Amino acid sequence: MPSPRRFVLIDRDGTVNVEKHYLSDPDQLQLIDGVGAALRRLSQAGFGIAIITNQSGIARGYFNLERLDQIHARLTQMLEAEGVRLDGIYICPHGPDDDCACRKPLPGMAKQAMAEHGFDPKLSTVIGDKEVDVELGQAIGAATFLVRTGHGEKYAASSKADHVVADLPAAVDIILGEI
Repeated sequence: MPSPRRFVLIDRDGTVNVEKHYLSDPDQLQLIDGVGAALRRLSQAGFGIAIITNQSGIARGYFNLERLDQIHARLTQMLEAEGVRLDGIYICPHGPDDDCACRKPLPGMAKQAMAEHGFDPKLSTVIGDKEVDVELGQAIGAATFLVRTGHGEKYAASSKADHVVADLPAAVDIILGEI
């Protein structure tokens, strides 16, 4: 039986943290303004929060899994300092030409999160700055948000997202306004 807890699946680069071309240094990690407080509000409202992120920089040889773990440890610390505990971070380390089931827009990472946390995808939300995030959300039947931060502005005019918003805090305002 699915968990009654609702989940928000969130892209990392350009949605939670400032977009850096293939972020490979934990010291360059910088949260987008207002993200910590917005995620804390989601958590306080009882939502599960998971990061779902394509990390083709691994397949491209720009950094390795150990370095990615360091980046995610720093992200976790930064969010915990804001009062936020993530329920998970799910990665696809493959390149765009690899034949995998996890690279967004395919639903592999979302399915992994659903298997671990038992939530109903139709009661979940996907937030990201690229159309592949929107397509992932549609593939699992979730509500979708495209943020204009990161790469979002270039997708905004033609996005098939349920909502196109300025940033993650604006998405959270809508999510919490609908419950």
